[in-house]
Amino acid sequence: MRRTFEDFRPGDRHDLGTAVIDEAEMLAFARRYDPQPFHVDPAVAAETPFGGIIASGWFTMAVFMRLYVDAVLAGSTSQGSPGLSELRWLLPVRAGDVLAGRLTVLEVAPSQTRPGRGTVVLHGELLRDGTPVMRCTFRGLFGRRDATAAADGADGADGADGAGSQAATDLAGATDLAGATGSQAATDVAGAAGSPGAAAG
Repeated sequence: MRRTFEDFRPGDRHDLGTAVIDEAEMLAFARRYDPQPFHVDPAVAAETPFGGIIASGWFTMAVFMRLYVDAVLAGSTSQGSPGLSELRWLLPVRAGDVLAGRLTVLEVAPSQTRPGRGTVVLHGELLRDGTPVMRCTFRGLFGRRDATAAADGADGADGADGAGSQAATDLAGATDLAGATGSQAATDVAGAAGSPGAAAG
């Protein structure tokens, strides 16, 4: 089935399948993009609150993205995303972990300015043994099943489809999140989780 905007309903939940964290991939990603010691150096990592090597939070997000693409976006009318409003790394992720993806539809709204598409607000999670290790909230833009009918209803609700100032706001939020890389990301996330066991970026 080719998934369109009309196929998303608030409250719908989608199981995205599972992924096993591969140690070689995890380390290669960290060495290339996030070479903090607790991501790449076993000896140094053993002396940190994590007690050993943990995955980069950005690698964990990439794992979620792959599950989301395979289960939802592939073959859909996806037109991209203006960004995230939330990204939290809740617990450390390690090699060998089996993570399950879950997606919940929060809101849907047809676009007022682009009648051929609509915005879907989504809440994504990765869980280990039923416990979330990462969560995110973001917008997805999807083409509508009948663009002609959508054009007739273009004077309906504002789709907040990422155009103009809304896109700037969303992208600014995503940029703020991305700015929390490095040691500050570890500090912020650890503080949010309230213990040294929180995941680092």
